[in-house]
Amino acid sequence: MIRLDDIAIRRGGVDLMTGVSFTMQPGSVYAVIGPNGAGKTSLLRAIFGDLPLSAGAITVGRDRLTAAGGRRFREPRRWRDRFAYMPQDTHLDVALTVLEVVVLGRLGRLGLHVDDATLALATERLREAGILHLADRYISTLSGGQRQMALFAQVLMREPTAMLLDEPVSALDLRHQIHLLDLVRRETRKRNLTTAVVLHDLNLACQFADRIVVLRPGGLSAFGPPQEVMTAELIAETYRARVEILRDSCGRPVIQPLGEMGEAVSGAEGREP
Repeated sequence: MIRLDDIAIRRGGVDLMTGVSFTMQPGSVYAVIGPNGAGKTSLLRAIFGDLPLSAGAITVGRDRLTAAGGRRFREPRRWRDRFAYMPQDTHLDVALTVLEVVVLGRLGRLGLHVDDATLALATERLREAGILHLADRYISTLSGGQRQMALFAQVLMREPTAMLLDEPVSALDLRHQIHLLDLVRRETRKRNLTTAVVLHDLNLACQFADRIVVLRPGGLSAFGPPQEVMTAELIAETYRARVEILRDSCGRPVIQPLGEMGEAVSGAEGREP
């Protein structure tokens, strides 16, 4: 479980967010959405312990990360060891093969020699990600989408208790977006992980997330199941865009864009198919 209690994040003298509180439970996927500049990446970095809090606290298990005048958790490595954090920037200018990059997911447990069991696990992670055929390629030669898949295989290699994924599908085509997010959801369920994933595609967020975290500049706008949270009014207020909300066969929202907002906020719930 990851619990945020009234946290605030301040950077460069600017309050990115204040008064943010919600709880993420194991076995569930949480999509973090919001307009550009709302603090989605900063939120993940704060949970990871890479960005100090200016107020409030984050609790993971029995450990608690507090603002404490801007100081971080006293043992940052122990705090971070439970997380697999995949940043938005996946550029790697290193002379390592894809297989070697995935093996580095076990860095804290590697000896002088990589044993057969570790290699077999790395190979399986590449197979699950659908890029086993790239194992011997240098990571620097891959496309952005291929690097994202390789780094997600590394995330699985770490065997974390929580995953923090910052726009993991931004460089992927539709088929690979679906493949990766389905894998994220499946691994979250199977391993009882707590997973937070930043997404810009609202329809993907509605399809693959158990809960939606909606950020606006300055704080939290909404939190809850997609069926309850994703309304035309909320999207109009958050994104200044007019949409119609449809429903798929499972009752999940399908967002149909209608155009940019003018000065007046309008838009209503859409029809049921």
